[in-house]
This record gives sequence, C-alpha cells and structure tokens, in this order.
Amino acid sequence: MKYVNYPFKETKRLSFYLATEEYLAKNYPKDEYFFMWQVNPTVIIGRNQLIDNEVNLKYVKDKKIELYRRKSGGGCVYADFSNIMFSFITPNFNKDFVFETYLSKVVNILKKLGLNAYFSGRNDILIDELKVSGNAFYQVNSRSVVHGTMLYNTDLEEMIKAITPDNEKLISKGIDSVRKRVTNIRDHLDISIEDFKAFIKRHIANEEIILTQEDVEKINKIERNYLTKQFIFGKNPNYTIKKKGKVKAGLIEVSLELKNNLIKKMNILGDYFIIKDEDELVKLLINKEFNEQIIRDELDKINIGNYIYNLTNDDFINLLFKY
Repeated sequence: MKYVNYPFKETKRLSFYLATEEYLAKNYPKDEYFFMWQVNPTVIIGRNQLIDNEVNLKYVKDKKIELYRRKSGGGCVYADFSNIMFSFITPNFNKDFVFETYLSKVVNILKKLGLNAYFSGRNDILIDELKVSGNAFYQVNSRSVVHGTMLYNTDLEEMIKAITPDNEKLISKGIDSVRKRVTNIRDHLDISIEDFKAFIKRHIANEEIILTQEDVEKINKIERNYLTKQFIFGKNPNYTIKKKGKVKAGLIEVSLELKNNLIKKMNILGDYFIIKDEDELVKLLINKEFNEQIIRDELDKINIGNYIYNLTNDDFINLLFKY
C-alpha cells in the first residue's frame, strides 16, 4: 500500500483532504493508497444528514468551528487537532470486503500496541467496549474511499457541545453518555501522537509517494465543490417544529417552518385576544435565525403586547426556546 504525502507541511481545511480522496480515486492508477491528516476544530456532516438536527449551530459559529459535509454516509463527527483522520483509497468497491479488509488493518495495528481492539457494529472500532474510531465509505469510479476518525486525545466535552442541538439538558446528558461510551488512545497508551502516527504508517504502507504541485492545484479545484453552500446546506429540507404553552395571554401554539435554522414561515394559534394583526409580527421574524438572542433582539424593536393582549416578550421567548 502506498502512503500519500503532500509537498507542504501546513494544515489545510477538512474539505481539502476530502477532495484529495476524490482526486486520487479518479486520477491515480488502481492501487491502494493511504494517508492521515489532522484539522483544526471541525464538524463533518454525513451526506444525507439534516444539519439542524445534528449540530449546535450557534455554538459552532461562536467558537469559529468549521462546518463541512462529506460525500459518504454515516453520522455527524467532530474533529480537532488531537483527532487523527485516516483515508484509504481502494481499487474495488464491495462494502463488506472493504470494511472488513481495511478496518481490520487498523484493528490489528492497535492490537500490536497491546490494546484490546476489535471491529464492532456498522462502522466502529472499539477498545475495551469503548468507541475509539468511527468510519464511513463511498464509491468513486468503481473504487472505494474509506475514511475514519481515530480519537487520540480529542476534547470530548467540546465535541458534544458542538454536535448536540442547543439544549443544555441534552448537552449535559450527552457529555455523561459519551464519557461512558467513547475513549481516547491517550487514555490507554503513553505515546505521542506523532509516534502513534508513525507506528500506523509503518505497519500499513510499504511505499511512499509525494503529490506534485500540479496534483495540489487539481485538488484545489475539486475542493471548491465541497465549499459551496449548496453542497453543505442543500440537503437540508424545510421542516416544521411546534411550540405550545400556557402563558398569561392564554394558550399559544407557534408553528415554525425552518430551513438551515432560518424561519421561513410562522403561524401563531391559540385562544389569546388579538389587538393588532399578528401577521406584522410574523413578518418581523421571517428569514431570521431561530436563535434566542437574535429573536429577542428583533422583539426588542416592538412591544409584542400591542399585537397579542397580555403577551410579553419574555413569555414569547420562553415559549419558543424553553418549552
């Protein structure tokens, strides 16, 4: 198997490494290729996942965590520079063969390091019943791209905050749950990340190649497709959530149609008393991000009680975000 090196040392965006996989599968001879890479804090969405269901968009935005979508299926992944990403480009496409063959190589390497590692479930590698690696694959030109994570010393709390929707109770439960199900290599081995990567490389690859600057330029062109809003957010359909509660103004039910966390439609129902046409209130919030502070800032521009009798801004905010 050939290990793929870049003609530079700097860290690229995750999208660049995804583009590398695709470039090799489409343009390089049908051989086996392998490379490892690391990225700055990043969330990666599976090909057919709804971002709003998987990502704490406000947290990701506030923390300047990068967000990308990959072409393989599977779940949402968080990676930081203490998480090793690895990629196999294989000469054939057979799901069962590919997973068993290539992930077994990774499992065997972990065993050589004295770890009780094994392949479990659809796409996970475990150590002592704790998940240390998740993997996915997709087909390119009748070849397979298999890529996965290897948790070396990832900040698990940061991971949960990034990939859990914005709900403090869910985040708290998620952190506790992950600590019981997930582990880092560093918890089991006293080995540096560079020594760990070198060990993997030595036991998987028997040859090395270096990409040319021309290769890099072609990879950059492929990467542009991964960076478009259409690719990252295009899979997100409009979807509806309902919020219902009893406040001083009466029983109120709000239906919200969202796309990419933006309010596209809003309908307010209930047994409240109307003072002024609430359609004007709704228009104020259309195309605004469904985010507590943003909605609060918009409502501060008006007195919501002028539209619905006895309704306060705080009651409406609590109805939308606390119920």
